[in-house]
Amino acid sequence: MTTATTTRTAGRATVRPRRTLDWRLRFAALSLIWGFSFLLIKVGTEGYAPFQVTLGRLVFGTAVLAAAMIVQRERLPRAARTWGHLTVAAFLLNALPFSLFAYAELTIPSTLAGICNATSPLWGMALSLVALSEDRPTRIRVAGLGLGFLGVLTVLGAWQGFTGVDATGTALALLASLSYPIGWIYVRRTLAGSRESHLSLTGAQLLLATLQLAVVTPLFTSLPTRFPVVPLLAVAALGALGTGLAMLVQFSLVAEVGPTTAQMVTYFIPVVATAAGVAILGESLTWSTPVGAAIVLAGAALTQVRRA
Repeated sequence: MTTATTTRTAGRATVRPRRTLDWRLRFAALSLIWGFSFLLIKVGTEGYAPFQVTLGRLVFGTAVLAAAMIVQRERLPRAARTWGHLTVAAFLLNALPFSLFAYAELTIPSTLAGICNATSPLWGMALSLVALSEDRPTRIRVAGLGLGFLGVLTVLGAWQGFTGVDATGTALALLASLSYPIGWIYVRRTLAGSRESHLSLTGAQLLLATLQLAVVTPLFTSLPTRFPVVPLLAVAALGALGTGLAMLVQFSLVAEVGPTTAQMVTYFIPVVATAAGVAILGESLTWSTPVGAAIVLAGAALTQVRRA
């Protein structure tokens, strides 16, 4: 549920943004918004094709960021090189994972999709060992990696032969979670030194992702003959709140408390997603789901431990 700017810090900002709410309240709000996003995806796909849900999400999210850029008098990046890198980032961090999660939730519960999303730090740690020379493995981080994937097997009920779990939908959700760290590593290598603001880069990134889906969606879907209201409202909320507003809240958190603390929101998302799916959508919950999710989160937390 993140963009290119998560890998960049606010260290070059000389003035902290004016506080509006205590950062803990914004942290809790961000956890709720991103946690409920999986429920909104599920509701949206009940009335529209997955690509249409993703396109609508990006349109509403881009509109929110465009409004914020106008208010703050920000401009889009000008360098062609920056636009080229942002095109790749838009695909890896927005267009691809958003679409994969939408397709995944056609066959798996929103609770499982939310838990799969929590594996992103695990994938990120595994990839960083190969792609980022400065990230050296430690015993704790390697143990966290193994523990996390043990948690995934627990969630999926591996000892029962994965019965009752749609393999295709689960694979799509895991691929979506893998796409995020690939995108983060790419951005870290190409855009970490950019002089553009977080808002400018992310606004351009979402605009590019919207254009990508605007090209793809007509090729694989037909224009809806009817527009059910509840799924449409879910898509609008998913874009405006779960994408646009969430990005703005995330910027303020990173600027105020730093990226490490801000990234802790990742560990609350599956908790909210599971509670929302069970309480609102009536999705079933076996003992292996919360137990496995707790193991995944513990493993993910260990992979983030750095040397002193």
